Amino acid sequence: MMKATNIIRTALAAMILATAGFANAAEEVNTAEANALMKIGVVLSGPAYSISELNNQLRMQAEEAGASSYRITSVGGNNLLHGTATLYR
Repeated sequence: MMKATNIIRTALAAMILATAGFANAAEEVNTAEANALMKIGVVLSGPAYSISELNNQLRMQAEEAGASSYRITSVGGNNLLHGTATLYR
């Protein structure tokens, strides 16, 4: 009986911790959605080998800055990509 209780408590704690991480996740938005939000800054990122990698870097920087949303505003480069994103709250 005690083992089952500990397993349930551990499982509940894991679920709470897993969902808590999503509460702070920054979401990419489009221009129309961004117009309804408050701009709080800009981040730069790179180098990255793919658009996906660059997007992940920008998202992580947005989360670290406390933004709830971000919009990628520029991407450039040849073999290595660099980009900027506007942050919103």
